[in-house]
Amino acid sequence: MALTIEEQIAYLRKGMAELIREEDLRERLKLGRPLRVKTGFDPTAPDLHLGHTVLIRKMKHFQDLGHTVTFLIGDMTGLIGDPSGRNAMRPAMTRDEIKANAETYKTQVFKILDPEKTLIEFNSKWLEPLSFEEMVRLCSHYTVARILERDDFAKRYASNTPISVHEFLYPLAQGYDSVMMRCDVELGGNDQKFNLLVGRELQRAYGQSPQIVGTVPLLEGLDGVEKMSKSKNNYVGITESAPVMFQKLMSISDDLMFRYYELLTDKTVSEIQKLRLAHPKGTKMELARLIVSDFHSRADAERAAEEWTRVVSQGSVPTELEVYGVTETGLRVDKLLVRCGLAASGSEAQRKIKEGALEVDGARVSEMVTLEFPGSYVLRLGKKWKKVQG
Repeated sequence: MALTIEEQIAYLRKGMAELIREEDLRERLKLGRPLRVKTGFDPTAPDLHLGHTVLIRKMKHFQDLGHTVTFLIGDMTGLIGDPSGRNAMRPAMTRDEIKANAETYKTQVFKILDPEKTLIEFNSKWLEPLSFEEMVRLCSHYTVARILERDDFAKRYASNTPISVHEFLYPLAQGYDSVMMRCDVELGGNDQKFNLLVGRELQRAYGQSPQIVGTVPLLEGLDGVEKMSKSKNNYVGITESAPVMFQKLMSISDDLMFRYYELLTDKTVSEIQKLRLAHPKGTKMELARLIVSDFHSRADAERAAEEWTRVVSQGSVPTELEVYGVTETGLRVDKLLVRCGLAASGSEAQRKIKEGALEVDGARVSEMVTLEFPGSYVLRLGKKWKKVQG
């Protein structure tokens, strides 16, 4: 893209939560060389979802402008576990788990990033051979008082919730990644701000110019309340089939739709403003088409749209249903709706059931009956479908 520096900054700022500092980025762009841009991902789960792609899309924006983008897999920091946003210590992962998850990440990110222009690194390359003396020197550049200023740690300390010493090493290890990669820019979620700023401090301590920090918002999940998370069952996985992705995206609220337009598409701010004046159903269908096309194809997206229309207009069972596995021998339907993500809370589930909005295998259910397992059932709540089996 042949853009002026101000146009480049405007392009990069879209969808960002914070840019620290914009004037530093402006000066760095004036150098006329490709910037070294890094984003780290700890391979804590095998599959990425749309929440992760907000950050990956921002990497692509730097890539579009000709900068050098590195997808850093935190195979060593993953052994510690990022304490960001945690009120308890993360369980440790094994090297085999990390290695298996890392392999899936390498293929999934190329659904967005250009594989020819993307560098992939593992931070074990420099963290594993770090000597004890070097680790002591690294730790000497940051104080415990500064680390305890971090909101996550401060709350745990105040409530007498245990904090393990190895958790203090996480921001230092992430900051050392920036030192070893001589980063110009590091990107992360806005819950990562503390770690990213530690990178700036450590670069100064090691005689480098401090990196520019760019944070992106955490994407709300399908419920529009909690951040997108597989554990919350409010996610859209990027490896899911086109019909399942489309159906999930059509279930979001009209307000959340525009948040997704901002963070998950390349629509400009002015284009999104115009969409607010259009009919919400058509606007939401186009959003679903755009997102599904990114991970499948436009033809797949069109077929998914036709399938969704058929299901909604005719009340037909979708040809593909997301499956939720049940381990219990019996589960009451209101609790099952919450477990499988069809309802946000028990009170909502009970209200919907009493209103007659629930169908189990095509039969309307208006009482809190218990479904027996092993067995398989197709649930429909309004426009949402799920297959549960166990």
